Amino acid sequence: MKRKQLVQLLHAYNPTPEEATFKEIILDFLTTSEHVFERSHCCGHITASSWLLNKDRTHALLMHHKKLGRWFQLGGHCDGDTDTLAVAIKEAQEESGIHDIVCLNPEIFDIDIHWIPSNKNESGHYHYDIRYLLGVNSNEQVTQNTESNELRWIGINETPPTNGRSVIRMFEKWKKLA
Repeated sequence: MKRKQLVQLLHAYNPTPEEATFKEIILDFLTTSEHVFERSHCCGHITASSWLLNKDRTHALLMHHKKLGRWFQLGGHCDGDTDTLAVAIKEAQEESGIHDIVCLNPEIFDIDIHWIPSNKNESGHYHYDIRYLLGVNSNEQVTQNTESNELRWIGINETPPTNGRSVIRMFEKWKKLA
């Protein structure tokens, strides 16, 4: 996927009222620099993540992020790759240890802009996150990774272990799909 295709996907994306401003800002951000897919882009960068469902589509996988100390969906940096769907799949595979992951819908599932506080390795910056609905197609078990304290499957009728609006919004969208 090229930058132009991502712009087209964003134009076609029908955001929730909560995401409407995110859509405008991300579209504008994509026109500001050639380097918005690079982690080194100082003010922020495009990231990609997923709402990953189990084989039966009854549970979503969340990870308790080691550095940030909060629950999030799986995802990460594009590191120069403009194909956000491919990055979302790669990150889901790396962070879950599950290899048989497929795209359930090539359209954008959710978007978000969030602040990442400074740490010993980098200054504070924004993540302009593009999210996709992915699914596991096997009975593979999750494998703990170095970026997380815990990986947990959350059932569609359970309460997510976070009050983070970004994760709650994806949880609500998933429930509407079921």
